[in-house]
Amino acid sequence: MKNQIAKILPGSIAEEIELEVGDRLISINGNEVIDIIDYKFLITEELLTIEIEKKDGEIYEIEFDKDYDEDLGIQFVDAILDKPKSCHNKCIFCFIDQLPDGMRETLYFKDDDSRLSFFQGNFVTLTNMKDEDIDRIIKYKISPINVSVHTTDVELRKIMLNNKFAGNVYDRLQKLAKADIKINCQVVSCPGINNGSELIKTIEDLYKLYPSVENVAVVPIGITKYREGLFNLTLYDKKTAAEEIESVKELQEKYISEIDSPFIRLSDEFYVIADIDVPGEKFYDGYSQLEDGIGMIRLLRSVINKDIVELKHNIKGSFTFITGHSAYAEILKVAQIIITCNNKINIDVKKITNNFFGETITVAGLLTGTDIIKQLTDEKLGEYLIIPSNMIKGGYESGNNEQQILLDNITVNDLEKSLKRKILICDYSGEDLIHIINQNSQEE
Repeated sequence: MKNQIAKILPGSIAEEIELEVGDRLISINGNEVIDIIDYKFLITEELLTIEIEKKDGEIYEIEFDKDYDEDLGIQFVDAILDKPKSCHNKCIFCFIDQLPDGMRETLYFKDDDSRLSFFQGNFVTLTNMKDEDIDRIIKYKISPINVSVHTTDVELRKIMLNNKFAGNVYDRLQKLAKADIKINCQVVSCPGINNGSELIKTIEDLYKLYPSVENVAVVPIGITKYREGLFNLTLYDKKTAAEEIESVKELQEKYISEIDSPFIRLSDEFYVIADIDVPGEKFYDGYSQLEDGIGMIRLLRSVINKDIVELKHNIKGSFTFITGHSAYAEILKVAQIIITCNNKINIDVKKITNNFFGETITVAGLLTGTDIIKQLTDEKLGEYLIIPSNMIKGGYESGNNEQQILLDNITVNDLEKSLKRKILICDYSGEDLIHIINQNSQEE
């Protein structure tokens, strides 16, 4: 049922005015609530009259006062109070088009919805939006939004997104920037297509819209083994990844001198592929682009170096860290730091090959339960297995292993039964790793 309430937060206005789970929000101050944007905009008024439909169909009007910035404390069954807008593109690099059957059902839906960009950080292409949709973003100050740009070249973007309406992205970005909408941009870089000089042009174009365009993240194309019949793409190798790092360095240095920020950053994967160390901590400026895989290595080092003093010296334990090929060398260093601090902590690091998607996929976040089970079943393992939280979907905070699902629908509970070990889930940035080890070790 549209606009149905799923949860009332304790101590909230909603609890005070006796709203209930299952109630349906019809209107606010006489305005129909179409989606979450309407809701967020309309509740900023200090005097509200809301129309509520109860489970039995009876409709009530409730009037109350509130502070301007005070939320009602409602969570809805559908996060955006509407069906997400689907993607109208057929991008040459689309990862969803490279998925096999049998994975989590939600993975096959291609969303391209500015509301999800605002509330969940999803990236949108702006191609399925009408001019009035752009105007609505401006009217409601939906900011920041995350935009997948890929290239500012009109014709090349049409080719890359396989959409004849995809060429107007820069015009739309200019309109949003003029209205002071904050924008984070992303480029999926495909060697021989939108990299090199094309990437430099895209970065320079986007920099003209600074500070509305706050930053640009560049991530390398990912290719699975399921690309039959799809556009022929080339992966980065050590040489081309190093060339890309060098290519953008001059611009980064220029922007640092002008705005004290590199503006454009390459994901950690470029540095791993090129076998070049990642930049220093100041370069990542608070790690705002972690979701793009930017700064994860540097943050992990920083966290471990800071938290290692919290490691207890009167404990012993046995752990196995599970990771992919990309992070393996870095996780080995982390394990060595911990062991050096307390040699009664035994840590083994297991590198899992991604046979499910293909060996070209090397990041830990795309590992599956199938590969973990197959490759660790006959291995000597620690008492506990530690995996990063970006391997799973749902249930991380609740601790319910039945809800913690990997990409291939295998749950953490399934892993524990198959490997006969307790699985511990660590924040992907490592911020709770030392705490986890302290909590799951034995005092001597």
